[in-house]
Amino acid sequence: MSSSIYNHRHLQPANASAQPQSVSTSRLSELLDIVKQEFDSISSNGVMIKEQRDEYEHKLAAQINEIHTLKQSFHDLKNLHTDLVATYEEEIAKLRKELDSRQPHSPIAPIAPNNNSNQSTRAGTPNVVAPLTKPNQLPPPTLFSNQHKPFQPNQPPSSQSPLPNNNQLHAIKRSQSPFPPPAINPQQQQQQQPPQPPQPPQLPPQPTPQPPIDSQPPPPNSLQPINQPLQPDFSDIDAFPKEYKKEGSDWIALYNPQLSRTLDVSLVHNLVHESVVCCVRFSNDGNFLATGCNKTAQIYDTKTGAKISVLVDDNVPIKGDLYIRSVCFSPDSKYLATGAEDKQIRVWDIQKKKIKSLFTGHKQEIYSLDFSNDGKFIASGSGDKTARLWDIESNTCLHTFNIEDIIMCDTGPIDSGVTSVAISPDNRMVAAGSLDTKVRVWDVKTGNQLERLTGHKDSVYSVAFSPDGKSLISGSLDRTLKIWDLSGTISAINGGNPPPVKNEINGEKTGYAVCINTLVGHKDYVLSVAVSPDGKYIVSGSKDRGVQFWDPKNAQTQLMLQGHKNSVISIDLSPRGQFLATGSGDYHARICE
Repeated sequence: MSSSIYNHRHLQPANASAQPQSVSTSRLSELLDIVKQEFDSISSNGVMIKEQRDEYEHKLAAQINEIHTLKQSFHDLKNLHTDLVATYEEEIAKLRKELDSRQPHSPIAPIAPNNNSNQSTRAGTPNVVAPLTKPNQLPPPTLFSNQHKPFQPNQPPSSQSPLPNNNQLHAIKRSQSPFPPPAINPQQQQQQQPPQPPQPPQLPPQPTPQPPIDSQPPPPNSLQPINQPLQPDFSDIDAFPKEYKKEGSDWIALYNPQLSRTLDVSLVHNLVHESVVCCVRFSNDGNFLATGCNKTAQIYDTKTGAKISVLVDDNVPIKGDLYIRSVCFSPDSKYLATGAEDKQIRVWDIQKKKIKSLFTGHKQEIYSLDFSNDGKFIASGSGDKTARLWDIESNTCLHTFNIEDIIMCDTGPIDSGVTSVAISPDNRMVAAGSLDTKVRVWDVKTGNQLERLTGHKDSVYSVAFSPDGKSLISGSLDRTLKIWDLSGTISAINGGNPPPVKNEINGEKTGYAVCINTLVGHKDYVLSVAVSPDGKYIVSGSKDRGVQFWDPKNAQTQLMLQGHKNSVISIDLSPRGQFLATGSGDYHARICE
C-alpha cells in the first residue's frame, strides 16, 4: 500500500509538468513567428531606406556639381566684367581727351549760372548737364505710396527700416507729386542750344535791386553752396577704384574721386546693444556718448568704449517695450534728457542715476529732444502734432507749437506729427520737421511761427542748424537733404530790413527763408542729419545703411561710409569734431574717428 501511494505521488507531478512544457513550446513558436515578421518588416524598410539614401546621395552629388558649375560661371562673368570695366575706362579716357581738345566750344559744357537758374536750384534740380562719367541716377518719376511701413522695434535685424510707429503717427496721405526731373542730358542740351558762343541772358525785371542769392558772397561760416554737380556712383563697391577705398574688418569708406581727400575716417568702437538703437548723442565736451534703446539709456566713454552708466526707470512695467526715441545732454553734461514711447520726458541726474525732472503733457510718443545752449530749456517733438518748449528750472511748458493737418482736396488730411526738433545756436529759434513734408521755425521769445518751409516731396525726419545759425538742414524720406538760408528770417527777428516780399503759398505768408540747394545721392530714406562744428561738412544717415559726408560748398559727397547691417537711424558729430556716432536697427552703435 505504501508503494502504491509512493508511485501515485511521484507519477502525478510528472504528468502535470508535461502540459506546461507543450504550452511553453507553442508560445515560443508564436513569439518566434512575431520576431520573424518584425525582422522581415524591418528588412523591407531597410531596403527602402537604402534606396532613398542612394537617391538622396545622387541628388546631392548632382547639386554639388551644379554649384561648381555656377561657381565657375560666376568666376568667368567676374573676369568678363573686369575686362569690360577696363575697356570702358579706356574709352572714357579717350573721350575725355577728345572733349578737352574741343574746349571751349564743346556743345556739352555746363550751363553758366544765371538768375533764371535759381528757381531750378531751389526746386531741387541740379543745374548742370550730365557729364560722360556715369552719374548716380535718380529713379524714374513715380508717385509716392499712401502709407509707410510701421516701425517694429522689437523685430530682429532685417532690411526693414525702424521708422516711427504708425499706431501713433497715422499713415500719411500725400499729394501725388513725382520726383524732381533728372538733369538735362547732352543730346537735349545740344538741341536746345545753338553751337555759337552763348549770349548774355536777358534777365527779367527783379522785384528788388538785390542780387540773386546764389551770387551773393556767403557770410563767415555759412552753409551756402553753389550749384550741385552730379554725384559719383557709390553703388558698385567692387568696381570702385582701389585708391579711393579704405576698408576695415566690417566697414568700408569710399572717397569721391572728383574731390581731393580732406578728411579721414576709421572705426574705433562697436557698441553692441540688446535692441534697436534709436538715438545717439555726444556730450558737449565729447567725452561721453548716450544711446537710447528699449527701456534703457546708456552712456559710454568715447575714448575707451566702456559702458559707464545705464539709466532705467524702475517705475516702468517689466512687461512690454518702451523704446527711448531721443537723448540729449545738458551743456554742462550733468544731466541727460530722454524722450520715450510713454509720452514723458525724463531729465536724469547722471551721477546719481535718478530722475531730476519729469515733463508730461504730450499726447503721443516723443521722437526728438534738444537742449538749449544756455541749458535753460528743452525743445521736444511728438507724434501729437506739437513741438513744445520746457523750462528746466520751473518744470513748466513755456510754449506749445501746434501744427494743423494740411487738408488736401483729393487725398484728405496729411498727418503733421513732429519727427525732429532743433534749437538754434543763439537760443532764439526752434525748428521742427514734420510728417506733412514741411519744416517750421518758431520764435522762442514770442512763440510765433516764423517759417513754413515747403519743398520736400515726402516726410521730413531730421533737422539741424548750422553752427552760425544762418542755415538750416533738413533730411527727408524723399531721399534728399535741403539747405535753407535763414538770413531773411534772422533779419526779421532783429527788426532789420528783411526781403520786402515774404514767401507765399495760396496767399498765405510762409516766411522769408529760401532753399539754396538740394543734396541728392542717397538710395533710400534720409533719417538723420548733422553739421560739423566748423560748418565744413553735412553728415546724413539713411535707410540705405550708409553715412555720407557732404561738402556744402560744392554740394558733393566727400565720402560714403558703409558698415551697418540695417538702417542708420541716428547720427551725431562730436562738438569738438573728432568723432562720429551712428545708431542702427542692427542693434549696434558705432563710434568713428
